[in-house]
Amino acid sequence: MPIRYKIDVLSALKSAGYSTTRIRNEKLIGQSYLQQLRNGEIVSTACLDKLCKLLDCQPGDILEYVED
Repeated sequence: MPIRYKIDVLSALKSAGYSTTRIRNEKLIGQSYLQQLRNGEIVSTACLDKLCKLLDCQPGDILEYVED
């Protein structure tokens, strides 16, 4: 896949104070999206928007394009 994560998103969220328990309890990101992040799958743009808000970053800080 030519688009992949530059960072470990779940670790970055945890460093920012968002444990998976907190994310689930506050319904910040759905369980299916958390599973996609665990598996390294690209999430929807809506979820990416939420990640950028939580991490105070740009999509380019999270994703990168790598040629096959």
